[in-house]
Amino acid sequence: MKKISSLAIVILILTASCTGRKTSDEKWIPLFNGKNLDGWEIKIKGSPLGENYKNTFRVENGAMVVRYDQYEKFNGEYGHIFYKEPYSHYKLRIEYRFVGDQVPGGQGWAFRNSGVMLHSQSAASMLTDQDFPVSIEAQFLGGDGVADRSTGNVCTPGTQIVMNDQLVTQHCINSSSKTYHGDVWVHAEFVVLGDSVIHHIIEGDTVLTYHKPQVGGTNKPADYPVPDGTPVREGYICLQAESHPVEFRKVELLNLK
Repeated sequence: MKKISSLAIVILILTASCTGRKTSDEKWIPLFNGKNLDGWEIKIKGSPLGENYKNTFRVENGAMVVRYDQYEKFNGEYGHIFYKEPYSHYKLRIEYRFVGDQVPGGQGWAFRNSGVMLHSQSAASMLTDQDFPVSIEAQFLGGDGVADRSTGNVCTPGTQIVMNDQLVTQHCINSSSKTYHGDVWVHAEFVVLGDSVIHHIIEGDTVLTYHKPQVGGTNKPADYPVPDGTPVREGYICLQAESHPVEFRKVELLNLK
């Protein structure tokens, strides 16, 4: 076998490293095609899997949108739309905005409130009357035009996380992001590395980081079959409908696995 010099090995490593940093080599996958909901599965509380209750999720002008124009009143029909494949290590980028008025009957906390669920249980495994999937929620919030209200927060339905080497039992933790008032588009990115670390990035700024996502907490369904403390290494990606109209015009993923 021909020997390779130490200098040659160093050159090969540096060349590979530099090549890996080129964004042109990144193969981003468009999860949403801008035309229809192909590849996505809907689960709305109180309705069977796959039923798009009152046409809540639809596509308009190239965006995936959540609408409540066919509702007389919101009665807790929290909805989620799941991408068809689970992932474990990835980058995710989404552009979203809140529009219009909240549907009558929506909770005060749900005003200009949506999010993307990371490492979620599957849509098929959710109970008919289950509010939210067991997952890590990267929460999107819009401002009311007056008060500060961060976005890119984290909430933990049926899960817990570690921050500063401490297990966090609080359901939602605010990020350090600025407030986005009005119907403005916001660019959000997430770096998800299995059960190791998750970063939230809003408009290019890292606003929240946490570690070791795991099953647990007071928001877990009583009959959820996974024991508390079980690491959450992978799962589905789903977008929320929580009573306020919201639009998503980009949902793209870079698979790091």
